[in-house]
Amino acid sequence: MNKLKDKVAYITGGSKGIGLGVAKALLEQGMRVAISSRHLAAVEEAARSLEYDESKILALESDVSSLSSEAAAVGEVLNRFGRLDLLVANAGVGHFAPIDQLSEDDWHATINTNLTGVFHSVKASIPALKESKGYIISIASLAGTNFFENGAAYNASKFGLVGFTQAIMLDLRKYGIKVSTIMPGSVATYFNGHVPNAADAWKIQPEDIGELVVDILQMNPRTLPSKIEVRPSQPGK
Repeated sequence: MNKLKDKVAYITGGSKGIGLGVAKALLEQGMRVAISSRHLAAVEEAARSLEYDESKILALESDVSSLSSEAAAVGEVLNRFGRLDLLVANAGVGHFAPIDQLSEDDWHATINTNLTGVFHSVKASIPALKESKGYIISIASLAGTNFFENGAAYNASKFGLVGFTQAIMLDLRKYGIKVSTIMPGSVATYFNGHVPNAADAWKIQPEDIGELVVDILQMNPRTLPSKIEVRPSQPGK
């Protein structure tokens, strides 16, 4: 029996990359999925690319840096599907520069999306997830444990995200809500202006993260994988 069938997921940053890969994997398990982006045309095109009808997929325009925007998005999910079982907090940006050149705008854009944005998505989702005894999965990064040159803003956001996710895991498990964070290494995505190509074959692929999310959801409920690091099996050449 497929215990994921007809359950409902909301994925932020779902128009491409990891978010779209996770959406595809969940739809293949029979789940109903909402994906969001700041750009409605992009997320509607992504939804069409998944080739599921409107009873299974919902495209939403939402900016995770705004709590009211995320609350409205979750409201639309509930209006369409009647429930919420899974939040995948995936939306993220990257601005990289040495600290003496890092602008205030780039600092705030990184923190407001990668860290405060997850806070907003979680806050908006908690009432519905308490009802369903659902799951929160945040997409962090190995940059949340390994710092690097030019990474002050990005490292700060991902270190903070790992700490945030682990703390709310302790806050929410008493309500039957499970919380995990996935920390990928190099993934073949459009992140930071990159265009995936044949040279990315050694990297983790978005569908691999989708498969991992499905594995987490299907784990025996007595066990909680609270923090998972994943990296390419072989280094790039």
